[in-house]
Amino acid sequence: MDIQLSIQNLTKRYKTGDGVTDISLDVRKGELITLLGPSGCGKTTVLRSIGGFLEPDSGEILIENKSVLKTPPEKRPTAMVFQSYNLWPHMTVYDNLAFGLKIRKMKKAEMDFAITEVLKLIRMSGSEKKHPGELSGGQQQRIAVARALLLKPAVLLLDEPFSALDAKLRHEMREELREIQSKTGLTMVFVTHDQEEALSISDRIVVMNHGHIEQIASPQEIYDEPKSLFAAQFIGKMNFLKGVVSADQVIIQNLAFPNPKRLTGEVSIAIRPENVILQDGEETGLSGSVKQIMILGHYAEVSVDVQPFGIIRSFQPRDQVKHLHSGQKVKVNFSKALAFPAV
Repeated sequence: MDIQLSIQNLTKRYKTGDGVTDISLDVRKGELITLLGPSGCGKTTVLRSIGGFLEPDSGEILIENKSVLKTPPEKRPTAMVFQSYNLWPHMTVYDNLAFGLKIRKMKKAEMDFAITEVLKLIRMSGSEKKHPGELSGGQQQRIAVARALLLKPAVLLLDEPFSALDAKLRHEMREELREIQSKTGLTMVFVTHDQEEALSISDRIVVMNHGHIEQIASPQEIYDEPKSLFAAQFIGKMNFLKGVVSADQVIIQNLAFPNPKRLTGEVSIAIRPENVILQDGEETGLSGSVKQIMILGHYAEVSVDVQPFGIIRSFQPRDQVKHLHSGQKVKVNFSKALAFPAV
């Protein structure tokens, strides 16, 4: 397995106390890995350190087994796509794309061919003579991605590249980036605070918090088996309840669940809305009353007031909530519950 990028014990701290401490991460060749976390967690610090825009306090960064720590940004085998497109407004699309290639002294015929091919790849053939002001935000970001692709980087760095776009366009750009990545086999490091974006495009996600890595895993694994309470809170919607361990079982009132982590005492219990079961009648479960029913396309979000826990949100198939109404008494059960040490 080829390791394209290796970050080893990277530390970079600012006077404010923000930054990262002892970050280690290996990225495989052809992998799209996403650094995910709230503002100030350190994800952009890691990305800018890889690109050479920040000098780490300590640690090592290897690309294709060579240290790049002493190499300036323009000489590193990386290219960066920013949130702001950074296109030159007075230049045509062709000239914006050609700029980096001219610095590398590429021949005109080769340059023309490369630009034609990259515009095909991003589905913007024929736009060479347009200026950035004539393009939509999505088209400008495509050109910014194309400009980075033309440099044939060993690692492509993307710093929240779609956050300025509207929701529909953001969704389309994610799909296109994934398609470009599968066609080119490029290694990409993507930074976002948008969990849906991370879940939809990544081979692996690095969940970061306060300058540390909480978990590195596939989107499926992070969603189904978050390793920490923070990861559980940050990825996807989640209900949190207080429980206790008794006789090596996790207990929530009259419900009992396995305790594979061998926790003791009080625990925080996390339950995905899709793992909430609503029943009427005399079934065992937590007693609650329906607060609100929201139809969200093919499924419904049902909020249930369960005392003393408060509101528990559940996702139900739309056709199974027709009989429910606000104020109705229900029993709440869970098909799966994750327990963490109580905070």
